[in-house]
Amino acid sequence: MRCSRMLRTICGTRFCCGLRFTSMELETLYDLYLHELRDLYSAEQQLIKALPKMSKAATNRQLSAGFNHHLQQTKRHATRLEQIFERLEESGRGPKCEGMEGLIAEGDKMAKEQAEDEVRDAGLIAAAQRVEHYEIAGYGCARTYAELLGDKTGARLLDTTLKEEGETDKKLTKLAKLAINVDAIYLPRAGKKNGDSSLTQKVKNLMAKLAG
Repeated sequence: MRCSRMLRTICGTRFCCGLRFTSMELETLYDLYLHELRDLYSAEQQLIKALPKMSKAATNRQLSAGFNHHLQQTKRHATRLEQIFERLEESGRGPKCEGMEGLIAEGDKMAKEQAEDEVRDAGLIAAAQRVEHYEIAGYGCARTYAELLGDKTGARLLDTTLKEEGETDKKLTKLAKLAINVDAIYLPRAGKKNGDSSLTQKVKNLMAKLAG
C-alpha cells in the first residue's frame, strides 16, 4: 500500500472512483496535514521571488550574501515539499499563503524606505526574521502532523528544513548584533555627518571580541 493510501485509510478520508475529493474540507488530520504542506509550499514559492529583491536592497555585503544563500536553501525546501506531495500522490496546488504574502509586503516596504543604509539593513533583518519565525512555526506543525500520521519520511524531510530555518534565524541575529544594528544605533542624528565614527568602530571591535 502506498504511503498516501495508508494515511488516507487511517484518517478515514473519502474516495470517488479511486480519487480523493479535491475540496479542502478539514475533516481529518490528513486534511490538515495536506493543507499545511500546501500553505508552506506557497510560502516558499513567494519567498523564492522575494529574496533576490531583499538581497539587492541590502547594502551590507554579509546580509546580501546571506539572502542569496537562503534563496538556494529555500529552493531546496520547496523541492522537499514536492517530494512529499509526490509520495502522497497529491498536488501541491492550493490557496496563496496570505501570511507570507503579508510578511513579504512588509519587507518590500522596508526596502523602499527613505532611510540610512544601516538603518534599512537593520529593518530588513527584522523583516527576514519574521519570515523565519513564521516558517519555523509552520514546519514544526507539519512535522508533528507527519509523525502522528506515521509519515516517517515526510517527518524527516520537514525536520531537516525546520533545522535549517532555525540556523538561518540564528545567523541573522548574529549579523544584526555584530554589525548592522551597531551601525544603526550610532548613526549621526538630525542629518549631521560628523558623528563619532571612532566610537562606532570601538563598539564593533568589542562586540567582535565577545563573539569569539
